[in-house]
Amino acid sequence: MTNARLADIAAQAGVSEATVSRVLNGKAGVSAATRQAVLTALDLMGYERPQRLRQRSNGLIGLVTPELDNPIFPAFAQAIERALTQHGYTPVLCTQSPGGMQEDDFTELLLERGVTGILFVSGLHASTTARVDRYMRLTDRGLPIVLIDGYNETIKAPFVSPDDRHAARLAVQHLVDLGHERIGLAVGQRRFVPVIRKMEGFRQAMSQLLGITDCDDLIQDSLFTVEGGQAAAQVLLDRGCTGIVCASDLMALGAIRAARQRDLSVPGDVSVVGYDDSPLIPFTDPPLTTVRKPIAAMAQAAVASLLEEINGIPSRNIELVFQCELVVRGSTGSGPLVNR
Repeated sequence: MTNARLADIAAQAGVSEATVSRVLNGKAGVSAATRQAVLTALDLMGYERPQRLRQRSNGLIGLVTPELDNPIFPAFAQAIERALTQHGYTPVLCTQSPGGMQEDDFTELLLERGVTGILFVSGLHASTTARVDRYMRLTDRGLPIVLIDGYNETIKAPFVSPDDRHAARLAVQHLVDLGHERIGLAVGQRRFVPVIRKMEGFRQAMSQLLGITDCDDLIQDSLFTVEGGQAAAQVLLDRGCTGIVCASDLMALGAIRAARQRDLSVPGDVSVVGYDDSPLIPFTDPPLTTVRKPIAAMAQAAVASLLEEINGIPSRNIELVFQCELVVRGSTGSGPLVNR
């Protein structure tokens, strides 16, 4: 490798050219963190790793996700794949799509490939109407699994979840602080555990902060899509809501579209809060106020839990719950109470 390329990699990794040379030549005297920084710089700049630096895989790990149209799922997949790779495992990404292979199909395929474990993101485990025996069969045969974003107390496996109740309360509190008193919730289908929890948090916040104990007409369920958010927001706007809390960033973008179709400005007339803080969301028009899901922390915890099982620690039903964070941007503003 030329000195110019060494200098580029050194600058990207924040180390000296001599350190880069030692890593590329497999020399001793370089810490694991520094070595990883150099390899990351090498990958980011599109250089091929020397043969001696290519890792031998400890095994295959299945990663089953919903469709990648929602940017939160690619973000999850990337964070999980990064964590698995750092521990020497090779991720096998299985992406579901309408009309294509589904979770059970992918599970059978992964078992045929002899995977060491499987991570499920927002899978059937999140639905209160889905059978759980599919997961019990996996745990009964001793296959390590971890389930992300959803919970079922009968499945003997680790779960990793965001605190959806707290997320909804954060959003409502923010809108109340801005002066909104007619606040609606746009969520996905009510059979999903994360939806149920968001609804519980919303109801609790509305009762405690505004004294509203009957919230049924302020909750509208739909699909976790732009179109679903638009449809739900249309109903909530008809019911006089000046603030709308959405269960995903995509739904929030649909709510903004619904407001603009009525010549309502966001946030001048209607405030909208999303959920996830997906990549590129800070660059929407207006930049979206949202509740950030801790993707990196959840991914690391999921991989750590899976590795514990792989290393012989018996699986058990436990849920690791992670706190979310409100990120205030330009889609929320003063409500009618403040403007009086």
